[in-house]
Amino acid sequence: PDFTISKSLSLYKTFKKGITKIELKGRLQEIKNGKKFGAAAKEISSCPSSKKEGDLGYFTKGMMVKEFEDVAFNLEIGEVSAPVKTQFGYHIIKRLG
Repeated sequence: PDFTISKSLSLYKTFKKGITKIELKGRLQEIKNGKKFGAAAKEISSCPSSKKEGDLGYFTKGMMVKEFEDVAFNLEIGEVSAPVKTQFGYHIIKRLG
C-alpha cells in the first residue's frame, strides 16, 4: 500500500532517561497481553503524538525515515511491531489501516 495509518510509541531524546531496549520489550509484551496501545503511548512516549495516543495519522512512503517505513509498510492491519531503532531512538509501531 502507498499509505498507512499508524500509531507509534516513539522513544527518543528526552524520554524517561535510562530506558533500555529490554524495558521497551516489556512494554511491548504488555501491549500484546491486552494493554491499550494508546494508553501505553500516553504513559511512556516522548513523541508529541503521545497526546493523541501515538496516532501519526496518514503518511505515504518517503515521509518517514527508512527504518520506520520499512517496518510500518510491511505490517498487517492491527499488527504491532517489535522495537524499531531509527536515528530518533526506538519505536513500537501499530498499523491501523
